[in-house]
Amino acid sequence: MIPCKNQILEKVSQEAVIDWNDVRKHKYGHLSESASQHQEATDILELGHFTWDKYLKETCSVPAPIHCFKQSYTPPSNEFKISMKLEAQDPRNTTSTCIATVVGLTGARLRLRLDGSDNKNDFWRLVDSAEIQPIGNCEKNGGMLQPPLGFRLNASSWPMFLLKTLNGAEMAPIRIFHKEPPSPSHNFFKMGMKLEAVDRKNPHFICPATIGEVRGSEVLVTFDGWRGAFDYWCRFDSRDIFPVGWCSLTGDNLQPPGTKVCIYLNKNGSTGPHLDKKKVQQLPDHFGPARASVVLQQAVQACIDCAYHQKTVFSFLKQGHGGAVISAVFDREQHTLNLPAVNSITYVLRFLEKLCHNLRSDNLFGNQPFTQTHLSLSTTEYSHSHDRYLPGETFALGNSLARSLEPHSDSMDSTLNPTNLVSTSQNLRNPGYRPLLPSCGLPLSTASAVRRFCSRGSDRRDASRLSGRDPSSWTVEDVMQFVREADPQFGPHADLFRKHEIDGKALLLLRSDTMMKYMGLKLGPALKLCYHIDRLKQGKF
Repeated sequence: MIPCKNQILEKVSQEAVIDWNDVRKHKYGHLSESASQHQEATDILELGHFTWDKYLKETCSVPAPIHCFKQSYTPPSNEFKISMKLEAQDPRNTTSTCIATVVGLTGARLRLRLDGSDNKNDFWRLVDSAEIQPIGNCEKNGGMLQPPLGFRLNASSWPMFLLKTLNGAEMAPIRIFHKEPPSPSHNFFKMGMKLEAVDRKNPHFICPATIGEVRGSEVLVTFDGWRGAFDYWCRFDSRDIFPVGWCSLTGDNLQPPGTKVCIYLNKNGSTGPHLDKKKVQQLPDHFGPARASVVLQQAVQACIDCAYHQKTVFSFLKQGHGGAVISAVFDREQHTLNLPAVNSITYVLRFLEKLCHNLRSDNLFGNQPFTQTHLSLSTTEYSHSHDRYLPGETFALGNSLARSLEPHSDSMDSTLNPTNLVSTSQNLRNPGYRPLLPSCGLPLSTASAVRRFCSRGSDRRDASRLSGRDPSSWTVEDVMQFVREADPQFGPHADLFRKHEIDGKALLLLRSDTMMKYMGLKLGPALKLCYHIDRLKQGKF
């Protein structure tokens, strides 16, 4: 008798569950039965409202069996630490082995940065990847360490750079590396099977996914709820795909299936004593649609950027775990902080409600559109600001991430108080909201723009940084502020200067053709910027 489709799917589902039961015994076996059940329940709660058991039943789906994946049956432990050095293949030139530094940790994965490269080319590897090895492995096998593709210095300086990089550095010990698991004998995936997969456009995220198609050794990974925007093809033995339940076991943060999360801004509401109403008026009417964590980051960053004193808003926040990064500039330093991991609009609204209560700007956010009577944006300004809130960019992690998550009910309450500021001098690239428009009226020249910037009542300490200083000593943040103040139409372009790491020295070297070719500016804005840069060189600022 030929079994029906439902019987086959049920058999596959049972096989996957049995495999993971073995893993659960390994993880919780040392606990009593009640303690084991409590720990598993806690792990499920850490994922917010989303649970695989409920989701599989609701969608009448089955998980892909564990033997489909090139992953360890027991997830490897992650004993790496931030700033440890190791050897890694250059992902953009796989024939080269380079020195890499651990700059982020989550679950069983490492965020790596090749020494001599910049923060735009960070990449992720599992701790049991064959592409990472202890320092000395390359030389031991007769190879030579190479500079990364796009090495920022002259190639001839590589040997000396290598010596300085490794001198006194903390090398990752051999014992914390793991052997890479073997590949499955062939492609066992079937269309419709569920799994967890890295979002390659936002590689910090692992999300629920479905096998959309199978072609030979390739599978199409489709992300549930995202309409194909993030789908990709990969080999069946890709290390970017995982069995259902992987994140729960490793402590990684599983994002929920994509939904239209959208938070609306009430521009007619009270902004309170800490937020500049003019700046609030220049914000878009909503944040999203995007993942809940991205929407929260955009909304909180907007509050910081609209504050009279960024330090005030920052002081109401506390370091969270697993969420996006927000930043503020005060006391002549850039400070960064991780928000808590959030998986639903309910948590986002609750967090913002508490923050706004502290800021005395109640009723500023909601899950429904408000009737707006605010200062109008020009067509150009609106199109740029609207585009800034589309999902899909990669954000940078802070300097430390917890490898396990706290229940949301605790983290949400504990991340809103005036303690535990986290400061760093790193320039971090955030995906969400950045200041889009200048805070002043309509400056007619670079001179008046900088004078107005330097005489503003708010953020006076930050403003004084440009006054009387040699432009060649400006930081990237200084340059961004100068660009915004030079002309209101430059506001949407300011973030390009962060993206390309243009400080004062680089600013003075810019030409219109360079800005058009490498920064994507149109001729008009490029010529206007050159005019202001020329005035800067002449000391007319």
